[in-house]
Amino acid sequence: MRLLLDTCAVLWWFDDSPKIGPAAASAIGDNANIVMVSIASLWEIAIRRRSGRLDVAVADVHYGMRLSGWDVLPILPAHLALVKELPAHHRDPFDHLLIAQAIAGDLIIMTDDRHIKLYPVRQMNCSA
Repeated sequence: MRLLLDTCAVLWWFDDSPKIGPAAASAIGDNANIVMVSIASLWEIAIRRRSGRLDVAVADVHYGMRLSGWDVLPILPAHLALVKELPAHHRDPFDHLLIAQAIAGDLIIMTDDRHIKLYPVRQMNCSA
């Protein structure tokens, strides 16, 4: 499986949160799977940290990703072109970008965001 983790899945994983479900934990921990995190999620973490809504540093998350063997997914012009074509079911620009990246890369997006179900993208629930 090729997984693209939503920001919540990344944060829950590194926090050892009980919010992450057993199926999600198994998929993330399976070395046969490719796990990716969008640069957009790291950007979102930085913004939340700056606003005081999050107490984790991007550098720490990135370090954990490297130790876990996860890939950083860059933002490409093709992703941005797909964002333009997505219906506006909700207003989160980070989610729109992750959805576009998942579609473009034929990735399964791991999320607990109920709005993402409204988009034509493969997904797996990350919550317990």
